[in-house]
Amino acid sequence: MFALPLGIAWIAAALLTPLNGRRPWVGWLGVAALGATFIAALVLTVRVLTDGPIEMVAGNWPVGAGITLRADALGVLFAVVSLGVLLVALTYEVLGGVHEGTLHALILFLAAGVNGAFLTGDVFNFYVFFEVSMTAAFVLSSYGRGQRQIRATVIFTVVNLLGSTIFLGGVAALYRVTGTLEMRAVGAIVDVLEPRSTIVIAVTFLVAFSLKLGLFPFHFWLPPVYRDTWPSVAAILAGALANIGSYGLIRFGGDLMVRELQLGAPVLLALGALSIIYGAHQAVSVRSAREALAYSTIGQAG
Repeated sequence: MFALPLGIAWIAAALLTPLNGRRPWVGWLGVAALGATFIAALVLTVRVLTDGPIEMVAGNWPVGAGITLRADALGVLFAVVSLGVLLVALTYEVLGGVHEGTLHALILFLAAGVNGAFLTGDVFNFYVFFEVSMTAAFVLSSYGRGQRQIRATVIFTVVNLLGSTIFLGGVAALYRVTGTLEMRAVGAIVDVLEPRSTIVIAVTFLVAFSLKLGLFPFHFWLPPVYRDTWPSVAAILAGALANIGSYGLIRFGGDLMVRELQLGAPVLLALGALSIIYGAHQAVSVRSAREALAYSTIGQAG
């Protein structure tokens, strides 16, 4: 079951990358591949919601030696929503005429990355899949090649590289105190450790995911990027890529570091409330629809 939603996008991206996406038939091949990935994710979602979580270790390695893949209700629902947004965005561009020949491949690689992030049970593998998505998004954010798009790309890349560095530091610290990166094992070990040894790691993850998500007060990069990128790309960044940030906050807080989440609940409630208020206030204050949607995204993150 894991092979279809994870494999279709990877294989299609590799096969279609050499082809010129400006040709309509190539674009429609990309749409078909992404549609097949979406359907496979839907089938996996139905099975998970019916029979419960599914887990396997890649390559049939022993648990602890191989990379754990895990599909549960949270992961598959995030995967379906994100793939749906990507499918609509790619279909829209193909219908209107693709401007750059690599668009279809970039969206397929991004789909493979977000799928992997939502369906992994390993912390470092989550980071790897996240960076696959981010690398595709860095290039995708320049789609259009106008001055506005290039400016948005620079801001988006610098800020998200900073967030990735902070997150990787948290992963290294987590491995240092737990000795494992398998998510369920990490959650069990963290639960018995002294809070003073894990609270700083939890704060590191909070900052990293808040930067990725654009949560107040880490939102400073989001309005200019969402305003200046190509409309369909802005939809992808807000409706698919940002989901990894919100998923990370829920997964790492609700599964891996539950006690730390309880300790930091007042802070999260305050940040969420401030994001809602700030985003709504700015959205009704600006004059352009692009800026209103950008600031509205901050409120939705809250």
